[in-house]
Amino acid sequence: MTDTTTRPELPDRLSSNSRSPFYNEDFFEYEIGIRMNGKERTNVEEYCISEGWIKIPSPKALDRRGQPLLMTQKGKVEAFYS
Repeated sequence: MTDTTTRPELPDRLSSNSRSPFYNEDFFEYEIGIRMNGKERTNVEEYCISEGWIKIPSPKALDRRGQPLLMTQKGKVEAFYS
């Protein structure tokens, strides 16, 4: 199956949380993959390529609204379409 539509270039910073100012629904029409230090990550909430970090949800800790707290990990970040 070939994709005849052109995909938009991925932004430097993108968030999957709809409340974030870096959320853009247009990019989530396609599946996006994130590679951190050569290892593919599946639980990324937000990333920034130029600053070299990703934010992932904490496994247990919640904020006062019941949302998982986000932990920041630094390294080489690559975003790609899967």
